[in-house]
Amino acid sequence: MLEKLRLNFSTLFGLLLLVLSLWAIASELRAYNYRDILNSLAAIPKSRLSWSIWLTALGYLVMIGYDILGFNYINRSLSWNKIAFTNFISSAFSNTIGFALLTGSAIRYRFYANWGVSAVAIAQVIAFANFTFWLGMFAVAGLLFLINPLTIPTQLHLPFATVRPIGVIFLLLVAVYLLGSILLKQPLIIREHEFRFPSFKISLAQIAISSFDWILAAAVLYALLPSNISLSYLDFLGIYLLAMFAGVVSNVPGGLGVFETIILLILSSKVSAAAVLGSMLAYRGIYYFLPLLVATGLLGLYEIRFRAGNLQK
Repeated sequence: MLEKLRLNFSTLFGLLLLVLSLWAIASELRAYNYRDILNSLAAIPKSRLSWSIWLTALGYLVMIGYDILGFNYINRSLSWNKIAFTNFISSAFSNTIGFALLTGSAIRYRFYANWGVSAVAIAQVIAFANFTFWLGMFAVAGLLFLINPLTIPTQLHLPFATVRPIGVIFLLLVAVYLLGSILLKQPLIIREHEFRFPSFKISLAQIAISSFDWILAAAVLYALLPSNISLSYLDFLGIYLLAMFAGVVSNVPGGLGVFETIILLILSSKVSAAAVLGSMLAYRGIYYFLPLLVATGLLGLYEIRFRAGNLQK
C-alpha cells in the first residue's frame, strides 16, 4: 500500500512539474507563433540533421556498454547481440517515456528472463546500469561545473549563484565511489540489500562509458542549434547537463518541459526562443522518438517470432 502511494505521488509530482514547465515555456514564447517555430525547424540544414542522426546512433551504441559491464560485474555471460537488443529497446523506451524503473527495468526482465538469467541477476544488472548512468553525469558535470561554472538563472530559485558548488558535490560522490571500489572488498548491507563495489577497473569503465554517453547526447542537440549562435560546445555542454539533470530528477517523461525551460532561460539572450525551440523539437524527434519507433518495430517483430515459436511447440 505504501509503495503504491509513493508511486502515485511520484507520478503526480512529475505531472505537476510537466504542467508548470509547459506554462513557463508558453509564457516565454508568448511573442511567437507556431509559424516562427516551424520556420526555425525547417531552417536546420540537412547536413546538421544528418550529423545529429549519426551521433544519436553512436550514443545508443555506447549505451549497450551499460549492460555489458553489468554482466561482467555479476560474472555472468550472455551473448552480446542479446544484450545489445535488450539494452536498445530498454533505453529507447525509458529515455522517451520516463520512469526508467518501470519501463526499462520491465523490458530487461522480459527479455533476460526468457534467456535464462535469474531475477536476482537481472536486478543487479539494472542497479548497476542506473549507477553507471549517474556516475557519468556526476563526473562530466562535476568537472565542467568546477572549471567553467555556469551562472544559474534566478528564475530557478536555487541557493547557489553558480553551478560550482554542485560540481564539487558531484566530484566528491565520484571520488567516494572510486575509493569504495579500491578499499571496500566486502559487501555492504543497505536496508537488507547486499551491495558490492565493482573492481577499480570496472568503476573506471563505468565512468568512461557513461561520460561518453552524456557528451554524445549533448552533441546531438548542439549540432541542431542555429549556426549563428555564439556558444562553444563546452559552454553548451554545461547548460545541457544542468537542464538534463533537472529533467531526470523531475521524473517527467524525457524531462519534457523542465529541460526546455532551463535551456530557453539561459539561451534566450543569445538567440530567439523560437529558433531554440525549433532545434529542441528536432532533437526530441531524432534522439527520442526515432529510436523509440525503431525499438517498437523490433519489439513487435520479436513478439511475433516468439508467439510463432510457442505455437509450433
